[in-house]
Amino acid sequence: GSLVAAVLAHSGRLDKEHLGARVGRLSRRGEVCTMINKKYGEFLPSMQSAEDLVAQVEGLSSNIDVLKAGIENEVQRDLNVAVAEFTELKQQLERDTLVLSVLKKLQEFDTAVKECNSALQEKQYVTAARQLEQARSGLRSLESRRGFELKILKALGTELTVQTQNMIYHLGEEWQKLIVWKLPPSKGSSSLEALVLSELHLHTVPPQDKDTAVPPVAAVLQALAVLGELHSKLKDFGQLLLQYILKPLISHPSLEPVPEEQPDVFILRFRSQELALDESSPMEVFDKIKLVFEVLHKHLLSVPLEQPGEGRKEGRVTLAELLGELIWEELSDCLIHNCLVNSIPTNSSKLEQYKEVIESTEEFEKALKKMQFLKEDTTALLKYACNVDSHFANKKCQDVIMAARNLMTSEIHNTVKITPDSSVALPELPDPGSGDHVKVHRASSLLHNGTVKVGRESRLSPFTLCLPTCRISCSVQQLVELAYHTLLEATASTDLCCVQLFDCVRNIFQLFYEVVPTYHRENLQKLPQLAAIHHNNCMYIAHHLLTLGHQFRYRSTSVLSNGAATFVDLVPAFRRLGMECFLAQMRVQKGEILERLSSARNFSNMDDEENYCAANKAIKQVLHQLRRLGMVWQDVLPVNVYCKAMGALLNTALAEIVTRIAALEDISAEDADRLYSLCRIMVEEGPQVFTPLLEEDKNKKYQEEVPVYVQKWMTFRELMIILQANLQEIVDQWADGKGPLAEAFSAAEVKSLIRALFQNTERRAAALAKIK
Repeated sequence: GSLVAAVLAHSGRLDKEHLGARVGRLSRRGEVCTMINKKYGEFLPSMQSAEDLVAQVEGLSSNIDVLKAGIENEVQRDLNVAVAEFTELKQQLERDTLVLSVLKKLQEFDTAVKECNSALQEKQYVTAARQLEQARSGLRSLESRRGFELKILKALGTELTVQTQNMIYHLGEEWQKLIVWKLPPSKGSSSLEALVLSELHLHTVPPQDKDTAVPPVAAVLQALAVLGELHSKLKDFGQLLLQYILKPLISHPSLEPVPEEQPDVFILRFRSQELALDESSPMEVFDKIKLVFEVLHKHLLSVPLEQPGEGRKEGRVTLAELLGELIWEELSDCLIHNCLVNSIPTNSSKLEQYKEVIESTEEFEKALKKMQFLKEDTTALLKYACNVDSHFANKKCQDVIMAARNLMTSEIHNTVKITPDSSVALPELPDPGSGDHVKVHRASSLLHNGTVKVGRESRLSPFTLCLPTCRISCSVQQLVELAYHTLLEATASTDLCCVQLFDCVRNIFQLFYEVVPTYHRENLQKLPQLAAIHHNNCMYIAHHLLTLGHQFRYRSTSVLSNGAATFVDLVPAFRRLGMECFLAQMRVQKGEILERLSSARNFSNMDDEENYCAANKAIKQVLHQLRRLGMVWQDVLPVNVYCKAMGALLNTALAEIVTRIAALEDISAEDADRLYSLCRIMVEEGPQVFTPLLEEDKNKKYQEEVPVYVQKWMTFRELMIILQANLQEIVDQWADGKGPLAEAFSAAEVKSLIRALFQNTERRAAALAKIK
């Protein structure tokens, strides 16, 4: 019941609120209606005008539709017809324009050819040439059109070629009239007699009585330039000018150009001078060449031409410039190799005089540039002349190497004797502390007491560091002198030249090291004397190489004075070269000795006469060989080397004999006597082969010293004692291993000899027991 009452109360409140809201809405609606009526009244006129506009638009739209239909049906058709007609007319106009331009070009070609022929008949070559070029330009224009071909073009091209060749022919005839060469026969054309007959005639000035007989040279040259033929003509002219005028003037000092000017011709001919020098100085050659170019420039080369090119102002160029571009490179090479090269001094003292050549070269180039024969930046000759130090060094080195090579390939057996007191013209060693350059003193400049001053106080014997007496090849002595003179030349030269000459001297000795053993190989192997001389040569060179650099250390420039100028590194190689050659010859001689002793039948059964004769013959052959070697080496090898070499060979023979006899198993008393006699021959005649000196009385000293040089000498003497001794004497010689026999033979060798010499008895057994 309480729930129902609450619901009713709530419903009553809702009705009241609803009613109030409705009254409010009605009041607002009235206001809205009033506003709407007001707006409607204002809207009616606007709507009326809009409806009128709609009616007008619909009328216009219908008119547009009518017009569109008319255009599509009538105007479009007429427009298509007009466009087609316009396109056809345009194409026809283009064809007509093209035909008209072609006809115009053909007319221009025809006109140019006619004017060319007319000008050619009147010898107006420049006009004719330009008309030909105009015709050629028009023909090129016609041929360049794509899709347009005329059969007439081929005919026009043929006609143009004919006209051009005709023009070139006429110009060639005029060129031959202007420039006439009178040359010698082709055979012997380079001889002096033939060159004197060469002449150049230039008809560059027309005769005074004929105004058009010979066209001006400028017209002919300009016409050739227009046709592009001037280059070939100038090239031929330049080659003839080089071959028959310029190069002969450079190569033949006796030739002199003789220009002769006549009213209508200029003639250039030669005159041969008598009593001419073998070589012309560069100044004389430059004067001759300059004279030729001056007269050519006056009568021919000064002609200005219109020839556009890079670096030329307004396309104008002289004939001299064109000719210079064609022949200057070859002419400058000829001047350098046949003139300037020969003028390079061979001595550094003459380098100062070469300034005259440099100045003359500079004036020569300036003169050619003034005549426009050379460009301003062309300085090939001057650069070569100014680089005289390098060229001097190159030429000097080349001459030195050639001279050294000739010495190395000359005969070795031509010798000169070198003694310890021999003096060579060498520079005196300066004071190391002063560093001053010292002049060269001759051999006679040694101090009066025979000593050499090497410092302020100390003095050395003149024989200090001298080679022992021996013979060397004259060529080697000259080679060493050449090295000294070259180094002296280097000390007076510039740094660059000094280094180059120093390297040249090193190259001399390195060349000797390579060339001589190869070039003389066969003789060095076969001839003992040449092997000995070559040994001395190498030792002589090595001896000088020890101090060669030091002697010039304080005379050279700073480049070499720091100790780099040395030849000491070459010394071991030269000593080894000499020793190897001589030792190879020693091996050959030892082989021959052993081969001869091999025919002695091992020195066995000497009681057989045939065996004894064979052994005796072998001994005699060995001694003969040693005597022969002693003679060919006499006064050639240094005494100490001679004695060592002969001692080694004699020792080889004695050692072989001892070995063969010691190896015998049975030696009878007769065998022992004969073996002793053979050994006595060796002992008596062996020392006689020691003859190192020519003076016989001086050789006795070395013959007495044979045991010093022959290692097996005492062994051989002990063998002879054994062959003649009894058992007791042998035991005494042994002396319990302390006697001379013990020093020569081993116990086993002594026992072997005792067994071979004596029969098997108690005494022999007792003796053998004591040998131990």
